[in-house]
Amino acid sequence: MLHVRSIWNGAISFGLVSIPIKLVNATESHSISFRQIHTEDGGRIRYRKFCELEDREVTQGEIGKGYEDADGSIIPITDEDLSSLPIPTAKTIEIVAFVPADRIDPLQMDAAYYLQASGAPAAKPYTLLREALKRSNKVAIAKFALRGRERLGMLRVVGEAIAMHGLLWPDEVRAPEGLAPDTNVTVREQELDLADALMDTLGEVDLEDLHDEYREAVEEVIAAKAAGEALPQAPEPAAGGKVLDLMAALENSVRAARESRGEEAGEHAEVKSLPQRKTARAAPKQTGGKKSASTAKKTAAKKTTASAKKSTAKSGQGAKKTASKSTAKKTAAKKSTPRKRPA
Repeated sequence: MLHVRSIWNGAISFGLVSIPIKLVNATESHSISFRQIHTEDGGRIRYRKFCELEDREVTQGEIGKGYEDADGSIIPITDEDLSSLPIPTAKTIEIVAFVPADRIDPLQMDAAYYLQASGAPAAKPYTLLREALKRSNKVAIAKFALRGRERLGMLRVVGEAIAMHGLLWPDEVRAPEGLAPDTNVTVREQELDLADALMDTLGEVDLEDLHDEYREAVEEVIAAKAAGEALPQAPEPAAGGKVLDLMAALENSVRAARESRGEEAGEHAEVKSLPQRKTARAAPKQTGGKKSASTAKKTAAKKTTASAKKSTAKSGQGAKKTASKSTAKKTAAKKSTPRKRPA
């Protein structure tokens, strides 16, 4: 059982069914926090709250909230003013609809909470809602009020509990206008095939194996300074540069990914067509035939040239042999002719 302090107490409104629950944070931060200090002597820097009219420090109990009007005047707002708002979600998570999970845009996802059944009477209706969500394969969309404003939420089953993700209102999500490249870019089939090969080589990952390396490095620095030891040295940065050839960069990425996984990488990255991807890229390419024909012509031309060279070489060798034989005969004839002696 999760023993965490609840941040909100209320009920889930499921039609005429009311389920008392406690709202608990589902996530926690493990980031390392730092204090502000005076660099000369290491003294802590603290902030004090002053009233600008009386020019004096005030305590937390003297501080309230107010709304600044357009003319700069402040309108005080008390907790009693907000608690009497005529909205049904002040202490209720009101389910308004059930929709497929893929209807929710991930951009709307906000903080996550667990909904804990509050007391024995809540066990049966809580379990009923959980099992109904399981069987329907849907999520519940709800409205609730938290920290001074009404919010949107999504309820889903996590294990044997019900979790609620805070959702941004649709008008709080910005449209990605003007962010895509404004130039006409053509992506070649070979580049897409290499991108597919790189994606397949990288494969999947178990999120449990991932961890915060930056936080671990900061902890090592803190431990070294506390012990008066030398700080750990940062690794040499990888050699970077401007990517001039996208195909070469993709091929090198595939090769490096395979080597990191212990696979043998050949001279060139092997690219295979992915038959399961039913897109326009799956159509047979027309360039293969042209390349084959061109290659065949080049091969035939090379063979013809090689044959001609061989024939020329043989003819030359035959002529040389004939000339040598003729020269030998003449030399022999001269030797056999007797020379005339003088009287």
